[in-house]
Parts: sequence; C-alpha cells; structure tokens
Amino acid sequence: MSEIRSLHDAVAELIHDGDTVALEGFTHLIPFSAAHEIIRQGITDLTLVRMTPDVVYDQLIGAGAARKLVFSWGGNPGVGSLHRFRDAVENGWPRPLELDEHSHAGMANRYVAGASKLPFAVLRGYRGSDIPTRTDTVSTVTCPFTGEELAAVAALNPDVTVIHAQRADRAGNVQLWGLLGVQKEAVLAASRVLVTVEEIVDGLEPLPGAITLPTWVVDAVAVVPGGAHPSYASGYTVRDNDFYKAWDPIARDRAAFTAWIEENVLNSEGAVAR
Repeated sequence: MSEIRSLHDAVAELIHDGDTVALEGFTHLIPFSAAHEIIRQGITDLTLVRMTPDVVYDQLIGAGAARKLVFSWGGNPGVGSLHRFRDAVENGWPRPLELDEHSHAGMANRYVAGASKLPFAVLRGYRGSDIPTRTDTVSTVTCPFTGEELAAVAALNPDVTVIHAQRADRAGNVQLWGLLGVQKEAVLAASRVLVTVEEIVDGLEPLPGAITLPTWVVDAVAVVPGGAHPSYASGYTVRDNDFYKAWDPIARDRAAFTAWIEENVLNSEGAVAR
C-alpha cells in the first residue's frame, strides 16, 4: 500500500545508486521535480530507461547520474538535440554513457512484457535494422503455429518507475488523464514505484479516458504541485514552450549547464525549476 511522503524522503527510500530507473511520461506529465531530487541527493550509476528521453534525461545525464541509457528516441522536442546527452556519448563528459537503443514499438513491448511478468515480447519489427546487432535485448523467435520468424525483445523490469500524475486520494490510489504514454505499463513492470502528484483529494471522481493506478501497485506518493514543469499536467498546468527553447543554449555549454544546475536544482531546496 502506498504512503504519502515528502519528495525527499520518497526518493531517498526508493532510489539507490546503481538502480535501473524509468521516469516516464510522453510530452505530458514528465516527472521533472523527481529527477531534480535524484540529482540533489547525488544518486548515481543509474541505468535510465525511457521511451523518449528529452530534457529531463539531458539534465540527469549532464549531472553525472547515469551510466547507461535504454531508450528509443532522444531530443529536445520541437527544438533539436540533447547536448548533454551528445557530450556524454561523443566526449564522455561528465562520464561515458552506455547505450541500448530500440524502436518505440520495441520499448513499449518490453514494458508490456515486464508488466505481464513474461520474459520477452514478440512483435513484427526490426527487419532491415542493424539494432539487433548492437544489443543483446533483441532476438528472434519462430512462431510455433505458423513458422514465421518474429522479433523478440527482452522484458523491461525497472527497479523503480517514477511518474507524475494529476491527483491521488488519501489511500494512495493515483489518477491520471490526458496525453498518456506507457506510464501504466512502466509502473506495473517495476519493483518499486514513486508517483508525484499535483494534489491529494478525498475521492477520485471518474473521468473519461482517465486511468487509475491502485494503491497496492504504488509504494509512495509525493505532493509536488507543478512537478512536471516544463512539461504539463492536463487540467492543472500548461507546457512551458519558452523553457524548451531556452534550454538549447544552456545545454550546449558545459559551464552554462553547470551553473543552471547549481542555481535551479542543487540550491533550489526542492522548488520547481523555472
């Protein structure tokens, strides 16, 4: 059953050096504040997992928290490259970064297999790609019914999944809606789960298209209003497009990035970075 904790205490309890951590959310509901708390606590040697690593992982990688990235696409959406990501891959700064690259379909199916407690998932994909030659998490399997050769991808079971959501009730049941990604699957695949929310409410009212994560699949809930900034939480906050554009020159320069992290993360005492 989930407990309502401070963000500091929840991160300290659930996320440890060397863990495999998924911070999920697709354009919307990205758990930036939780990522900043990971940086503040100096947690390191992480294997970061995400279908679409964007600015949140650029910050974690640039801060030296990651040793490996498992992903399917990386970029600053609508702007360009992730320069801290590029610097780590091309120059090993602040540390070398190991990569395990997949397609979107491959990553989504890996989460589904993990959530289903299966060792792998099967899909039609990766044909003509060289990705299978560069990872040990893609193989092939022959269908026992048709004889067709299909792609097989190893299950993803993060040690910890972190997501942001709109609200939770006092029992720790979590509700999220709007533009969703693979949050549900990533939560069900993980050993431990932290959810940051905009607010705690007395009861969860049904909403069209909303999903509810029951308390027994969530370890901790932390109330962090604005915790998805610069992404957004439908019904609560809007996307800060100016931040994404401003991030590009900050991330291009090591000194500018380091100064931004020091001012907005390390010395922010948990405030939402703007």
